[in-house]
Amino acid sequence: MFLFLFSVSLFCFILLFFRTDRQLRILLGKFYKGLFIIIFAFLIITHFAEADTIKIEKATFAGGCFWCMESPFDEIKGVLSTTSGYTGGNLKNPTYKQVSKGNTGHAEAVEIEYDSKLVNYSQLLTVFWHNIDPTVQNRQFCDVGNQYRSAIFYHNDAQKKLAEESKEKVAKQLNKPIFTEIKTISSFYPAEDYHQDYYKKNPLLYKYYRYRCGRDQRLKEIWRG
Repeated sequence: MFLFLFSVSLFCFILLFFRTDRQLRILLGKFYKGLFIIIFAFLIITHFAEADTIKIEKATFAGGCFWCMESPFDEIKGVLSTTSGYTGGNLKNPTYKQVSKGNTGHAEAVEIEYDSKLVNYSQLLTVFWHNIDPTVQNRQFCDVGNQYRSAIFYHNDAQKKLAEESKEKVAKQLNKPIFTEIKTISSFYPAEDYHQDYYKKNPLLYKYYRYRCGRDQRLKEIWRG
C-alpha cells in the first residue's frame, strides 16, 4: 500500500516539474497535494493503531491458596485479568471439594492474562517468587497437601527458560533447596464463581484468613533481604 502510493506520488511529482502545460500542472499540483494528505493521514492512523494494539499472553502460577495469589498480580500495570482455578492433574473439570482432598493431582493456581507490551514475564516471575515460600514441599504456609504446592506452569519455551533461570537465581539468593515445580501447562479449569476475586468480595474474611495463616509474616522472613 505504501509503496503504491509512493510510486504514484513520485510519478506525479515528475510530471509536475517536467511538463509545460499550465492547466496540467495546476491539476497535477492539486492531485499531488491531495495524495500527500492521504499518505500523511495513512501514516498517522497506522502509527496510532499499532500503538493501541495490545499483545495478550498468559502466565499460570501455583502458590498455595489461590485467593492470596490474585491480589498481588491484579496490582501490576499490564495485567488484564486473574482467574483462580485448578491445573496440573488429570481429572477433568474438577471441583473445589475434589481438589481439596489432595488426590486429583491438581494444584490451586491462578491464570494471568497480561499485555506483554506493558509488563513482561520476568516481572511476573518476580511477583510470583515474592509471594510464596519456595523452600517447602507440598504446602504453603498453613495449607498442607500437594494441592497447595508451588509451581510455575509455562506456556512456551521462552517462559520455561525464564522460569528455570529465575529458580536458579532464587536458590542462590536464599541458599536453600527450592521445591517449586516447573511444568508445562496442561488444561486449566477455572474455579467456582465464589472463589473468583474472593479478596474483593469478602475483604474481612480474606484478611482474617491471610493473617491466621501467617502468610505475610512468613513472606517477610523469607524476602526481608
